[in-house]
Amino acid sequence: MSTNNAPTADKQSQQSIAVFLRQNVREYGLLIALVVIMVFFQVVTGGVLFKPVNLTNLVLQNSFVVIMALGMLLVIVAGHIDLSVGSIVAIIGAVAAVMMVNYKVDPWTTSIVSLALGAVIGGAQGYWVAYHRVPAFIVTLAGMLIFRGLTLWFLGGMNIGPFPVEFQKLSTGFLPDLIDMGELHSTSLLLTLAIPLALLWSAWRARKLNESHGIEVEPFPFFAIQNGILVAVMLYLGYQLSTYKGFPNILVIMGVLIIFYSFVTTRTTVGRRIYALGGNEKATKLSGIDTARLSFYTFVNMGFLAALAGLIVAARLNSCTPKAGTGFELDVIAACFIGGASTTGGVGKITGAVVGAFIMGVLNNGMSIMGLGIDFQQMVKGAVLLAAVVFDLYNKNKG
Repeated sequence: MSTNNAPTADKQSQQSIAVFLRQNVREYGLLIALVVIMVFFQVVTGGVLFKPVNLTNLVLQNSFVVIMALGMLLVIVAGHIDLSVGSIVAIIGAVAAVMMVNYKVDPWTTSIVSLALGAVIGGAQGYWVAYHRVPAFIVTLAGMLIFRGLTLWFLGGMNIGPFPVEFQKLSTGFLPDLIDMGELHSTSLLLTLAIPLALLWSAWRARKLNESHGIEVEPFPFFAIQNGILVAVMLYLGYQLSTYKGFPNILVIMGVLIIFYSFVTTRTTVGRRIYALGGNEKATKLSGIDTARLSFYTFVNMGFLAALAGLIVAARLNSCTPKAGTGFELDVIAACFIGGASTTGGVGKITGAVVGAFIMGVLNNGMSIMGLGIDFQQMVKGAVLLAAVVFDLYNKNKG
């Protein structure tokens, strides 16, 4: 009896794996694409891509894109778009520069004021979108022009800098070394060991919790392979950074924000409501949820994160320029769509947006190392974005 049932069980297992692959083809395809792109540039650049110095530069160059992508994903999931983030980066950098350089305000006070201003700017735009039903495309396009013009007027077309050393450490500083281990950075090495173990334990605990509640989980081979590769990659990259200056401060900030927003989107009522809003606004409103307020707060959050990115960019450049943030909105939006966000709202993951941002970052970094011009880089990024959206639409129509 058991012999006859064995082929049936194997067939059912194969079918479940096939179904799981179809349902998660975008997520796994994205991770595979990132790995392939990184290996490709590692080979063609003669091993330069994974050198500790370049890995550090990769983090510093793309941290602001990742941070803004966290907020942009929520805006897109809610069914909107924000074209003004690059201009918000510029105006916040200008305000911070004037406060610290011209008026000698301390970096902490300046940062708090700047972040609050960013949230206010986001709220001002969100007000028209949420409560007056003006399309977000129009509102944020107007914001992009207004805040870029304000930046030019505020700075008088001049660069302002340099900034205090304490402020520069936001973007260019590194974690302090707790123990002398020679060429290895002890603090970063300890975090390299601790963080993957913590993530692995968390993933295993979440899997068991879902199983206990009867929630369908991914087949164990996928769980093991996915987490095994993730841990291996984190250990390798963490070790490489530990042989240089250690973990940049901004990497820690970025990591904390990724964990926080992942928790909000997957484990909180607010996160579920945002997805419901983007999926079906009318049904969400009929269920008693204040959809206008929810949309409003997604823009407030986006303004706050854009302001943080503005401070990071200013600290990294050690000056504020009228052209700061130009084109950032395109990279941020592209990162979200490449990462699996739907153009119609209601679909998208924080991890996908982060992977999408790093795909863009690795492409930029790898092509720059190869000496390719900005013209070719723009064409490649445009092609990748179009391919990602077409692939998403193909999977939807196929489903």
